[in-house]
Amino acid sequence: MTPMLSFENVNVAIADAPVLRNVSFSLQPGVSAALIGRNGAGKTTTVRTIMGFTKSAGTVRLNGEDLGPIAPHRRPGLGLGYAPEDRRLFSAFTVEENILLPGRVAKLNPEETRRRLERAYSVLPELKELARRPAGSVSGGQGKMVALGRALMLGTRLIILDEPFQGLAPVLAQRYAEALRRLRSQDKDITLLITESNPKLLETFADVTLTIERGEISSQQG
Repeated sequence: MTPMLSFENVNVAIADAPVLRNVSFSLQPGVSAALIGRNGAGKTTTVRTIMGFTKSAGTVRLNGEDLGPIAPHRRPGLGLGYAPEDRRLFSAFTVEENILLPGRVAKLNPEETRRRLERAYSVLPELKELARRPAGSVSGGQGKMVALGRALMLGTRLIILDEPFQGLAPVLAQRYAEALRRLRSQDKDITLLITESNPKLLETFADVTLTIERGEISSQQG
């Protein structure tokens, strides 16, 4: 089976300092994968490399296709959904406008836009209640859920979540985890890649655990 995502000897340096060193791994379609490592280990650089936000050597493939020649702004159209650690919401837009934005940029037709919005609301029902509120008025934890909803608009193959549990109160962390389980139950073919500093948060959810240390994958379990 062709992996949904693969890294082949990927190296990334920032300001001439090596950040990723010969990173190689592969994820099959439909797996939930945790990328575990301390702060500064290379987790965010790994996911930003998938999205094309770094200058890298080596090969990153999505479903066998080399992402190297594909510009960053075109990668979400391949079925990549990305929720960065800092959420990056447009505070003056409503919650629903933030969720819809990637679909509008990708010029999805109205029927497909509506279908994907309902998908996001089925995974994150509380966002429907917040839909008309300005995104700048929601809490930090709710903002992370909005970022997940936005990622679902284009993420039909691979969803990438960078430190989604960081800073969440236990109640919100539980609700976020429940949303991920709903997503997994509704779409068994989608691949999830979640970065996290605390391995215990994802140990019951992840099918595959990748550990990164000092820019190198030190182990892969599952």
